[in-house]
Amino acid sequence: MGLNDTPSAERVHIGFFGMRNAGKSSLVNAVTGQNLSVVSDVKGTTTDPVKKAMELAPLGPAVIIDTPGLDDAGELGEKRVEKANETLLRTDIAVLVADAALGLTPEDRALIAQLRSREVPYVVAYNKADLLAERAARSDNELYVSALTGENVNALKEMLGAYAKELENPRRIISDLLSPGDMAVLVTPIDGSAPKGRLILPQQQTMRDILDAHASFVTCQPEELAYTLASLRVRPRMVVTDSQAFGAVAKEVPENIPLTSFSILFARYKGNLKRLVRGAAKLAALKDGDRVLIAEGCTHHRQCNDIGTVKLPGWIEAYSGAKPVFSFTSGGEFPHSLTPYALIVHCGGCMLGEREMQNRLARAALDGVPTVNYGVAIAQMNGILERSLELFPDALAILREE
Repeated sequence: MGLNDTPSAERVHIGFFGMRNAGKSSLVNAVTGQNLSVVSDVKGTTTDPVKKAMELAPLGPAVIIDTPGLDDAGELGEKRVEKANETLLRTDIAVLVADAALGLTPEDRALIAQLRSREVPYVVAYNKADLLAERAARSDNELYVSALTGENVNALKEMLGAYAKELENPRRIISDLLSPGDMAVLVTPIDGSAPKGRLILPQQQTMRDILDAHASFVTCQPEELAYTLASLRVRPRMVVTDSQAFGAVAKEVPENIPLTSFSILFARYKGNLKRLVRGAAKLAALKDGDRVLIAEGCTHHRQCNDIGTVKLPGWIEAYSGAKPVFSFTSGGEFPHSLTPYALIVHCGGCMLGEREMQNRLARAALDGVPTVNYGVAIAQMNGILERSLELFPDALAILREE
């Protein structure tokens, strides 16, 4: 990703689904204007989801996903269909590509039922329309297209653009908590896990959102926080810290200055802070042998003192007084069944789209498994969760009810 690129998590994810040889890949190429997917008359050419982040008029920043056929056969084919179904969990808008001459198959109709149950907006594109002599009337979210001639490809893009407009997230990371002229202090540790020569994505996005509020910020490491606060002529509106430094930072920040973390800000931004606050109580109730899943939405090189695999397990054992059994996942990997786990501890989810993050939490709730994220968990274990939620009255009220 370039320095000026929109992060994938902030892009609308558009998944193309359908039967083998319905022309999904051809239509993806026609919509994107690129040879994104391999096209062949041989069934099952697309064997794994193909994903591409791009700028697509009139949608703007988007991630286009071409998936294997819903009717893929054999043992390997079943796994490909499973991959296609997993793509649904991160799809904001779906395009169901059907052969115009054949119409909708039972597999197509089953997919539509899934999309409706998940409240995912979708378009049915009847491809290969150039081969039809007659055409039946279609509903508002259906249209005839031809990847070969380009018929109605622009109309499909306009339809997708209209859906994308409706999906725009009205929430903000931090700008709604600030007034023009306010100052925020951002605490960003630079240790072995920090990427060389740059800041991590949540820090970058928070800085940009502060500027959008016509406010300003200063950034420092935990060791310089006391000096930074003392050098400011005006009291900052808030201090935002990397969750790993919560304990040390809380000791330096006066009680009259609100304190929170990047992870907590992103939980609110993706619409799940209240649910994660409810899961915090489980940390103290863990027992020996309880299974705890620690899940990260990105993949990165594990450091010797990695927060997910080293620090958090140690902190959880010390806080709970128990010896849980820890499992770890990263990136798009996430268990289908969550019932074996007593607790899920998830990262802030900056690399995951809101829909995928919400789907993960919904699956955990369905299986009766409490979930907490890094920021909420670390604040709870440092005894400062209530303080870290002062800026968010709704979440604070839930904590006090618990």
